[in-house]
Amino acid sequence: MRVSQSMISNNMLSNISRSYGNLNKYMNQFSSGKKITRPSDDPFIAMKGMGYRSQLSNIEQYERNLSEAHNWLDNTDAALDETNNILHRLNDLAIQASNGTYDGDDRGNIAKEVDQLINQLLDVANTRVNDKYIFNGTDTSGEFDEDGNRVLPFLRNEDGTFVVSENENEFVLDLGTKVQVNLNPTEVFSEELFYDLQDFLTALEDETIADEDLSGFIDIMQGHNDQALKARANIGARMNRVDLIENRLANQVISAKSMMSDNEDVDAEEVIMNLTMQEVIHRATLSAGARVLQPSLLDFLR
Repeated sequence: MRVSQSMISNNMLSNISRSYGNLNKYMNQFSSGKKITRPSDDPFIAMKGMGYRSQLSNIEQYERNLSEAHNWLDNTDAALDETNNILHRLNDLAIQASNGTYDGDDRGNIAKEVDQLINQLLDVANTRVNDKYIFNGTDTSGEFDEDGNRVLPFLRNEDGTFVVSENENEFVLDLGTKVQVNLNPTEVFSEELFYDLQDFLTALEDETIADEDLSGFIDIMQGHNDQALKARANIGARMNRVDLIENRLANQVISAKSMMSDNEDVDAEEVIMNLTMQEVIHRATLSAGARVLQPSLLDFLR
């Protein structure tokens, strides 16, 4: 095959262009710190990178759910702590009222305090966090009447009856993992609780009922207090589980970022070496090309 000057020139230009491409690749790797800058550079690396980023995005969303779960559980625990204090006080009042030494005025004062404690217990049951009812299950915004006024989940009617909500709310904290972040209100704020409190209030206001006949409410109040303590222990167990899930997700974040780095990030020392070697090759190519392409037809006609 006859090799012409134009063939040598074209091959030389092609080699120089390829050398510039390699220089550009190593310069991009060095400046960006990544093996590829677009999917076409290496589709396999790009595909794996998208998978790792999707995994990391899911974990970050689970972590945001965890933050909200902590908020719910912490506020639920605080509400139950206040509930225990109220029920403990009601138990003390039942003991005081049944000792037989209180006159009508004393019982009247106890009745007033019991009445206020019932209202306070309802306020705790209607606790809102970020404008969401934490004891109203999935219906966190509550219901509204025809006039657009919010209807509380727990109500005390004028006739002494009560309205109690029964719902559960779960958060997805990991793939296939759901944790109930609220308390089923019937575990603590049941109709039985409020009607027992109303019966206690009614008995205090009834002068025909002897003090010693009020002693039965001591065990009733203690029973409700024990139930609230059990519910709080249940919330504590869930809080511990959420902490464990949080630790596992934190480890998964570290693992995902490490795998993503191994897949995409360059070895700086290796890139510098490749860039230096390519610079040497490029300079040698330019030098050789200049010597080969320098003679022309005019040089031979002189």
